[in-house]
This record gives sequence, C-alpha cells and structure tokens, in this order.
Amino acid sequence: MRRYQLGAHTKTDLNVHLIWIPKYRKRVLTGHVATRARDVLRQIAIEHEIDIITGKVASDHIHMFIAYRPVHDISTIVQWFKGISSRILLMEFPHLQKQFWGKHRWARGYMAVCSGNST
Repeated sequence: MRRYQLGAHTKTDLNVHLIWIPKYRKRVLTGHVATRARDVLRQIAIEHEIDIITGKVASDHIHMFIAYRPVHDISTIVQWFKGISSRILLMEFPHLQKQFWGKHRWARGYMAVCSGNST
C-alpha cells in the first residue's frame, strides 16, 4: 500500500534518487569512514524530516532514494547532505584532509532522478 505524506491541504508522494561522488572520484568511503558517512547521512535525514527509502555507500559514490516534503527543494536537500557530512567527516578523519585539499570533500555536482508514479 502506498504511503502518502499528509499536509493541511495536501497529500504528496515525492521521491528522488540522488547520487554524488567524492572529489576526484577517490575511493575513500571504506571501513570506518563508510560506516560513519552512513550514520551521518541518516542523522541529517532525521533532522530535516527526510525519509531514506534505500541507500548505499559505495567506495567511490553514494546512492540514496529518498522521500521528501514539498516544502524542500532537491538542491537544498543535497546541500544539507553534502555540506554537513563533509564538515563532520573531515573533522573526524584527519587523513581525509591530506587527500582532499581545501574544505571540500564532495565533487561539485550530483545526479537527481525523480521517480514516476507506477500505479
């Protein structure tokens, strides 16, 4: 059964598949870094009322299929995920700062694919 998010005068089902990569496509999302990245992304989603339907932290990219509220736009959601996780991971894992000079951990872009209505 389909679950809709209810508002005062709305009923929505907004889903998007997000993919982004570390800068220079480096394979740094392994071991403790991958586990912590997954936990940080879950925490960000909870704080901003975003439902993670499925997700995967691969060694060189992140996939997330999320459900979001209509008051948020996708670019802001990606900004939250990438910005907050970058700051936390660079503080907790100093060896990443040697591989990523500057304060940027993620590549500049992202891919967002909206899911269609399959009913």
